[in-house]
Amino acid sequence: MDILEVLEKQPLFKAYNAGTEDDVAKAEEALKLSFSAEYKRYLLKYGFAIYEGHELTGICKAKRLNVVDVTFAERSITTDVPCNWYVVEQLNIDSIVIWQSSTGEIYQTSPNAKPRKICNSLAEYICM
Repeated sequence: MDILEVLEKQPLFKAYNAGTEDDVAKAEEALKLSFSAEYKRYLLKYGFAIYEGHELTGICKAKRLNVVDVTFAERSITTDVPCNWYVVEQLNIDSIVIWQSSTGEIYQTSPNAKPRKICNSLAEYICM
């Protein structure tokens, strides 16, 4: 599944301000990790996106949607996640957070529970 095609098919899809290669490199450097190839493709096309009640993190000035700001904030309260994970969505329901690993798998965390893998890719997560 192609992340861009999957997003474009979502109801009420809106995207904002594509990131640049430099923006992506700076975000990776700040987080001390590499984004998955899929997430980089998304960032370079859209910057960040929303669809049908979902808000995906990305490269933007809004701290509540900026992947660097959100990941740092969540790492400070969710200490049992690997250092190669970054936040792709805060559900704002029961403190559930959706993370992606540098290799592309999607994980979910919530208070008092161990992180669990829920999908193999961001595209698969969006199709859930």
